[in-house]
Amino acid sequence: MKQLFFLFALFTFGFTQAQTVSSPSGKIALTFALTAAGQPTYEVNYKTKTVVMKSNLGIKLKDKTALNADFEIQTSKNNTFNESWKPVLGEQASIVNHYNELVVGLVQKGTNIKVNLVFRAFDEGVAFRYDFPKQKELNYFIIADEETQFNLTENNKVFWLPGDFDSNEYEYNETKFSEIDNSKINMNNGIGVKSIPGKYTVQTPLMMKSPSGVYLNIFEAAVVNYPVMHLKADVTNYKLKSELVPNAIGDKAYLQTPCVSPWRTIMISDDARDIVSSKMILNLNEPSKIDDTSWIKPMKYVGIWWEMHVGNSTWDYAGSQNATTDFGTKLASSGRHGATTENTKRYIDFAAKHGFDGVLVEGWNEGWEDWSGNWKEEVFDFVTPYPDFDIAAISAYAKAKNVKMIMHHETSGSVSNYERRLDRAFENMVKYNYPAVKTGYVGKIIPRGEMHDGQMMVNHFAHVVKRAADYKLMVNSHESSHPTGLGRTYPNYVAAEAARGTEFNAWSVGNPPMHETILPFTRQLGGPMDYTPGIFEIKMSHYDKNKKEQVHTTLAKQLALYLTMYSPIQMAADLPENYEKYPDAFQFIKDVALDWDESIYLEAEPGDYLTVARKAKGKQSWFLGAITDENARQTEIKLDFLAKGKKYKATIYEDAKDADWKKNPIAYRIRTVEVTANSKIKLNLAPGGGTAICFEPTN
Repeated sequence: MKQLFFLFALFTFGFTQAQTVSSPSGKIALTFALTAAGQPTYEVNYKTKTVVMKSNLGIKLKDKTALNADFEIQTSKNNTFNESWKPVLGEQASIVNHYNELVVGLVQKGTNIKVNLVFRAFDEGVAFRYDFPKQKELNYFIIADEETQFNLTENNKVFWLPGDFDSNEYEYNETKFSEIDNSKINMNNGIGVKSIPGKYTVQTPLMMKSPSGVYLNIFEAAVVNYPVMHLKADVTNYKLKSELVPNAIGDKAYLQTPCVSPWRTIMISDDARDIVSSKMILNLNEPSKIDDTSWIKPMKYVGIWWEMHVGNSTWDYAGSQNATTDFGTKLASSGRHGATTENTKRYIDFAAKHGFDGVLVEGWNEGWEDWSGNWKEEVFDFVTPYPDFDIAAISAYAKAKNVKMIMHHETSGSVSNYERRLDRAFENMVKYNYPAVKTGYVGKIIPRGEMHDGQMMVNHFAHVVKRAADYKLMVNSHESSHPTGLGRTYPNYVAAEAARGTEFNAWSVGNPPMHETILPFTRQLGGPMDYTPGIFEIKMSHYDKNKKEQVHTTLAKQLALYLTMYSPIQMAADLPENYEKYPDAFQFIKDVALDWDESIYLEAEPGDYLTVARKAKGKQSWFLGAITDENARQTEIKLDFLAKGKKYKATIYEDAKDADWKKNPIAYRIRTVEVTANSKIKLNLAPGGGTAICFEPTN
């Protein structure tokens, strides 16, 4: 249901013309004004408190007059919009999109260039963007810089990543705003390609908490044909300025009118649950452009992946000493290749036995021997399998077992090569019945000089998703720029990585226990993350007694991540033999749903803990996941989200009394109790631990 109303407002505020737009509840207000010099500004208030002080807006153009001053207001219009829409896959069966809007039409004296500033106020926060209408004064143009400011009022606690233009695979820093400093972070973190422009540049989403208890999150939505926005911090004055990622020759964006910038977003609440549950980023994207979405389905999968990270097998077939320079060259096997026909059939058998939808296979195709350390144009052709991977036989075997295969396309960062071969690669997937692809972009980008977060790469990631839709294929991207809600417009974009995932625990300093308590407040606001949870053999000494690495978690927390790290495509990432050793705990992974009618965030504090309950789509079953950081936690949860008048069997997967992510991570227990909507459950989370619960109705 949609409602659309038009109102007009224009009034005088001091020496400027100023307008205010408030959220539907009235708790959040954004005020726009021009300075005496014609500089556009805005400020934001939450309840009775200013949370963003007067901040400048503006765009610098290459070889043209900057669009940051000398403006006058030409038009002003207020709108109200209210709708509900149904995502194809998601945390909710229906999403409400309700906001008040202010559109200010500006014209620059002297150049006569027109720019519209569009402001939207939701109950979760505010959003704004630059709108460049079609006009003879501005046709093709190049953005040299964006001067959007976010001037904060307090020395907030900040959860930040260094503003790396090529990677977002960092662990989070939790400091005061005044302590942001990239020169003090651990650079021995397993990331091979780094492009950090300065000491004080940080990434978005930027999650903050003020000393007075207000939560703020600065992000962006609908990044289309535009570079990713990072932020440059003024740590003395608590100010932030947009930092756009440049291309190979230093330009930021090439545009032609009519066009718009991405939305700049500020989420605001005194309750952290409002931030983590917000659908504002999705709502700021366009509705689905895919008419028939019946082929877009959730997938629970296993795969040939973790065994390479723990050192049991390799991606390459021959080893680097037998490197090939041409597809189809005869290779000698090293004997350690993971993606063999026999091994793949073993995973297919395991998936079929336990009711999994799919099997991912990495290292199936030629090229891995000739990649490492080389900035090479053509490493993979995406269609030629290794000699020991019979793609036709595997496809037939999977089909007979009612299991879907997931293709892996590692590009080695050579985007130009992938785009040349994209249609042949997708045709190959269709031929062999692969409904989903996991793409990878490890390494420096080709064309050389481009970076993962630049305009060209943003366009590439979107192009792959759009082209995949033509073939009715789903996409799960890794090493991509952060999603900003594109999954609403192209629901076949089912998941992405775009953050530091589970694999870093196998061979680096890993991810601290608080890592998973921050991601839902940051990376996941833009779309589902393929985090690859479900690791049961937590210490890497299980594979090599000399290894000190481990996953910084308890086993029970690994189960809870299937709820707290939302994704409609979820991997049971450990080895089949490890699940067979713990069949009672593995049962939860088999049972947990992937698509939801309702999600209720019961407790939330970024960096500390998160508890969420979700109702399986079209069913009466509920699931609950609770996680904590390095600190043990006790809490009591009301079960009033359950249906009234029904009894449920609650199967509780929890940390044992002596569990500890460092000392005793695999210690867990399983118990069952009968509960109703009037019941409460006490949760006892070990350090680095969690709890997962399945609620099944019994009457």
